[in-house]
Amino acid sequence: MKTARLMALVALFSAATFAQVNWGVDKSHSNVMFNVTHMVISEVTGFFKAYDGKFSSKSDADWNGAQIDFTIETKSIFTDNEKRDDHLRSDDFFNAEKYPSIVFKSKSMKKESGNKYKLTGDLTIRDVTKQVTLDVDFKGNVKDGWGNERAAFRIKGSVNRLDFNFKWNALLETGGAVVGKDVEIAANIQLIKEKKK
Repeated sequence: MKTARLMALVALFSAATFAQVNWGVDKSHSNVMFNVTHMVISEVTGFFKAYDGKFSSKSDADWNGAQIDFTIETKSIFTDNEKRDDHLRSDDFFNAEKYPSIVFKSKSMKKESGNKYKLTGDLTIRDVTKQVTLDVDFKGNVKDGWGNERAAFRIKGSVNRLDFNFKWNALLETGGAVVGKDVEIAANIQLIKEKKK
């Protein structure tokens, strides 16, 4: 009887393991961006050109409980202004030489309603790790002309840059900050299902 139960548990574990669907990021159809206020009255939008991630789900369409690991290269920051980008790579902000990567590791992904999810995980920037929760909009699945299964998401949220030791700032004569403390982050991510070998 014990042997039968053990075999049943092994079979159940194996089925759960093989049920996992693995996905890779199609970087040619994805983007990672941020937006922050500048001098109170305007905004600056930037992108990260180099990033990668691994996603796993229960099925092609069930993302409840999905696992996500995502890494961004800090030196790849781009705001269409070379002087500003160099400043952002310096120790005033990312210190890209000492901290080359931004890392996100998911803890939970919970369905709210319809195609809306809440994604919670640990975000590490510089030498600080904070738990963040992001809004996820699952855009759906499609099969491309080469037989690849694809899935797409819109992910967005906000972080306080001061929480991650981005302490640099300058004040305007009116008292406002040159750079806002709250940074909006957003990503359009398209995935390709990994084919079984």
